[in-house]
Amino acid sequence: MFQSVTVGLDGTRESLAAVDWAARESLARGVTMNIVQVRETGAYPYSPLTDDDIEREWAQSITSEALDDLNSRMPDLAVTVDMLAGRPAHVLSDASAETDLLVLGSRGLGSILGYIVGSTALPVAAHTVCPLVLVRSRPQGSTRERDEHHVEAGLLEPEHHPASETPGGDIVLGLDLGRPADDLIAFAFDTAARHSAQLRVLHAWDLPPTYGMRPLPVPPAMTNELLAAQNQALIAALHPWQDAHPDVKVQAEAVIGQPARLLVEAAAQASMLVVGRRNRRSRLGTHVGTVTHAVMHHARTPVAVVPHD
Repeated sequence: MFQSVTVGLDGTRESLAAVDWAARESLARGVTMNIVQVRETGAYPYSPLTDDDIEREWAQSITSEALDDLNSRMPDLAVTVDMLAGRPAHVLSDASAETDLLVLGSRGLGSILGYIVGSTALPVAAHTVCPLVLVRSRPQGSTRERDEHHVEAGLLEPEHHPASETPGGDIVLGLDLGRPADDLIAFAFDTAARHSAQLRVLHAWDLPPTYGMRPLPVPPAMTNELLAAQNQALIAALHPWQDAHPDVKVQAEAVIGQPARLLVEAAAQASMLVVGRRNRRSRLGTHVGTVTHAVMHHARTPVAVVPHD
């Protein structure tokens, strides 16, 4: 065990929110927090500054301000700092092999502003060795404007307007019964136990085409029978984990519908949404799965992406 939480810092509002979240999680785990700041290099490095010395001073000032803030609010927190250079996605993916948890800030909503969000978060999520948590800052713009974006993406029903800030609440686990990975379930139960939170497990699935061609309705009796079978399978899959974590209150439910939309809605009042990502051998591509990709961009609560075989 590495006994550490690693967080990326680049001075954006999102990365500062990630540092705050990682600090509180480090205290909850009783481990050291490691701040990683990546100076981008390569054929087309992005930087608002052109002078190397000025850029280093700017990076050090951001780190110093973050450390001063943490020391004043969390004096018991142990913190280390690594100033690294390279492609952020590669450096952060490599750093995931030497920590228990990697934390990054993310704008979501498909934005690519900032080099530790958007274009970097997606490839990092595809190649991390440890679980990755993406943390939002307080959203900007009106609640209605943001929710209209979610409605257009098919991830919220019209006239559904959750709060703009992520409150404390349950841990929501999105579980695919076709591949109920041990690492994914273990992370969700461990997180719920660590924070004394209820674990809500959601298995969302669409009816196969053989059960009806939309817009033709599926007979209610058949729907109820399928749901009952899926709920029984879900309870059976979670049974050994509940025995191992008797103090964790679990609410499990199988529901019919678009998985990404249902998970985003379920996580609106949650403290964390946990989803899985199958391990891939190749470093090429961003194979995170359609559901995980969607919730990474649209869920407002912190999203934990857990790699599994």
